[in-house]
Parts: sequence; structure tokens; C-alpha cells
Amino acid sequence: MIWSEIRAFYPNQWLVIEAVEAYTTDNNQRQLTNIAIIETAVNGTTAMQKYRALHTQFPNREFYFVNTQRETLDIRERQWVGIRGHNAVTAKK
Repeated sequence: MIWSEIRAFYPNQWLVIEAVEAYTTDNNQRQLTNIAIIETAVNGTTAMQKYRALHTQFPNREFYFVNTQRETLDIRERQWVGIRGHNAVTAKK
């Protein structure tokens, strides 16, 4: 499904979705071209909890929790650069 279809079928609802097909644009925005609805939720907190449980169980799958009130999905990728400076831990021999 695409986002406009999901919004029509699930108006004003919290969902946990999975990106079945997606790509990243030049400005690090994820474009979801095929979306699967995994679960519905009564509120944002419940959706986040369901998302966390699924992400823990299936870390290689691309899950999101969203509300269908949004006209468009604005999902940005963040580049993790690792530990820097004073946060680094040195192993003692």
C-alpha cells in the first residue's frame, strides 16, 4: 500500500508500519513506496511500545510508528558517527 491509501483506510489512527520497499533521497529522506500495516494502536504511547517490541524482535526490518493525520511521511535518516572525544572508553591492560 501507499501512504494515501493507508490514510483513507485508517483515518486518524496510530499505526505500526513496515517499509516493504523504500529508498533514501539525496537529502536523507526515506521514501516508502510499499508499506505494510503491522498493528493499530489506541494512542502514540502504545504504538511506540509495539514498535519497540517489534524492533527488538526483528532488528533488521524497517518499522515505524505513525499517525495517519499526517498528510505526508517525513522520515529522515540520521548518520551515526560513533563515540567521540571524552565519551570514548579506553581499555586498560
